Amino acid sequence: MTLRRLLSAVCLSAALSGAGFPAAAAEWAVDPAKSAIRFSGVQVGTPFSGRFERFEAKVDFDPAKPEAGRATVLVDLSSARTGDAQRDTALPQKDWFDVASAGQARFEATRFVDKGRGDYEAIGELTIRGTKRPLTLPFHLSLEGGQAHATGHVGLVRTDFGVGQGAWASGQWVALEVGVDIDLVATTRSAPAEGH
Repeated sequence: MTLRRLLSAVCLSAALSGAGFPAAAAEWAVDPAKSAIRFSGVQVGTPFSGRFERFEAKVDFDPAKPEAGRATVLVDLSSARTGDAQRDTALPQKDWFDVASAGQARFEATRFVDKGRGDYEAIGELTIRGTKRPLTLPFHLSLEGGQAHATGHVGLVRTDFGVGQGAWASGQWVALEVGVDIDLVATTRSAPAEGH
């Protein structure tokens, strides 16, 4: 019932294209087999976690010029999985993600900020269930041989996006706070494929 990998849907297409973005930035392609977007929450006092199994992303980012970067992440909310059948059945329904009306979560970063020592912030907006709010996603980035590894964590309040209607709108049964963790591995489009 949390925003389960809110950003999790970055895995589906993994096409980090930079069409229309500044030429100074670099295009990155996410490796879905090595990447994940996870979420965590608390239900009736018991912590739980899950992930989004499908997502796609377009990322244009140059560590030397982060302010010119852009990113769009689309998450398939129907792909949320926690390993609990009852919870997984409830998540797509109207009280939670309401995938019949709005099947995707969308994060659009319009710039990146270098915080030093490999730490960055992606500044943008997150949209869920038709509600758009500003979001700053902090992440750590390591680069080696044309490969990037980004890990980050952000806390959300699910009701800010209308996730949890009716009896679920209070934190009595399911906590309002949700954690979202990203773990993405990507290569530059210009980098040769492994083994070639």
